[in-house]
Amino acid sequence: MGNRQCSLGGNLGGVSLGFLVDFLRLDGFFARGYTTKKLQGFAADCSLTAKKPFATDGIAVFSDRAVVSDRSLRICLELPLIPCFSSVLSFGFSLKLSMTSSSNSESELGFGTQSVHAGEARQKPNDAITDSICCASTYTFESTQSILDYLKENHDREEYGRYGNPNEKVVERKLAVLEGAEDAILYSSGMAAIVGLLMCKLSAGDEIIFFDQCYHRSREFCVKHLSRFGVVTHQVKTGDMGAMESAINSKTKMLVSESPTNPHLTVIDLEAFVAIGKRHGIETLIDSTLATPYNLKPIAWGVDYVWHSATKYMGGHNDLLAGVICGSKQKLEPVRKLRGILGSINSPHNMYLLERGLKTFALRMERHNHNGQRIAEFLESHPRVQRVYYPGLKSHPSHAFAKKTMKGFSGLITFLVKDADWKQTAAIIDKCKIPRIGPSLGGVESLIEQPMVMSYFDYPIEQREQFGIYDNMIRMAVGIEDTDDLIEDLRQALEAR
Repeated sequence: MGNRQCSLGGNLGGVSLGFLVDFLRLDGFFARGYTTKKLQGFAADCSLTAKKPFATDGIAVFSDRAVVSDRSLRICLELPLIPCFSSVLSFGFSLKLSMTSSSNSESELGFGTQSVHAGEARQKPNDAITDSICCASTYTFESTQSILDYLKENHDREEYGRYGNPNEKVVERKLAVLEGAEDAILYSSGMAAIVGLLMCKLSAGDEIIFFDQCYHRSREFCVKHLSRFGVVTHQVKTGDMGAMESAINSKTKMLVSESPTNPHLTVIDLEAFVAIGKRHGIETLIDSTLATPYNLKPIAWGVDYVWHSATKYMGGHNDLLAGVICGSKQKLEPVRKLRGILGSINSPHNMYLLERGLKTFALRMERHNHNGQRIAEFLESHPRVQRVYYPGLKSHPSHAFAKKTMKGFSGLITFLVKDADWKQTAAIIDKCKIPRIGPSLGGVESLIEQPMVMSYFDYPIEQREQFGIYDNMIRMAVGIEDTDDLIEDLRQALEAR
């Protein structure tokens, strides 16, 4: 963060003083050039604890580390105790701030500006404009006293690689700002993220409720694996809030949904979803991978936890795996501690790639939204297409909720081929020349696949149809190629004989 100075007044041991504070960061927000007048917008609770002073040649020496729990900063106090002293004594103290107004905070910047700058220091090591990759499994201490300071005062620094790394913290701050959350925890993959959250929040005898349209691996983990630890999973019809509420009992601990869902792109009535959770004192989780915070911010609707596979749109280049859980600091603190035990940390190299991918996040999402809408409209008008699942279309059952909650409708489209069996459907996919055949979504390259073959091949047909996975279904993850090229490619594939 850029060093911005502002004047404050204070009192230490009955001695009136004036001092300069360098605000470096505050829970992921920049504190930019606050004057005394601007600081009147803060409610500040200052707790000063003098440390052993050390004399300097008129320069206060201090660490630029910040952001620790409870919005506590480490700042520098320059204190001329007696006018005849030629040197300046430096003390460390903790200042707790509760921000009530900030016209310059990151939260008020545009999404594109946040994607580029949020969470990052303005001036970085070696004066580089990018964050260096920090490859270290352990981090050393200058002295035993520095260890004690770290343990007693919760200094914001690294200790051991399994608990985090500097690259990760930059990206976590950026993602928290983009999602409008207090905190974010990164994992080695999207599945590692939901496993970490549920393992932390659920115990034997607890129950959770899912909507039945969901990523099949999420369902598999809960039904097949959480059940071995005594956790019960209930599935109800997607979007049926009455069914969800009826399934709640005294053991229910979490309500879970995607929005939009995969692969049917059903958008949830978040207002009703959150209201059920609050009415019964149950936490809520939304998988917002397909929407991204560019299009949807569930926390603004009152959702407790937001989950993303950052492998997808956030990374955006099909070259990394990552997952993230966003929410309040208080709720995520035990989740972060468990991650340090389980070891589902990500690598500094992946964090570098994710930070780089996020720089173009807004630009890419604008293109994904544009391409998705145009291609969905083309497919809906084509005579060989039976049905299109895309929330930006008026024909989609949850279009009204999509319009209410989303800025755009992203780049995933699912459609059914009219009067086609699975082999005829596969032939259309094989005729496409631009999209690559493969799983996943959210990258700059378009991908196309047949869910029945790619994800549900081992499922019996009755179970596939129960989940709404049909033999004539195609899922296309639209990239950022020229829209007209993608449309013409789909046209020739659909019309080839």
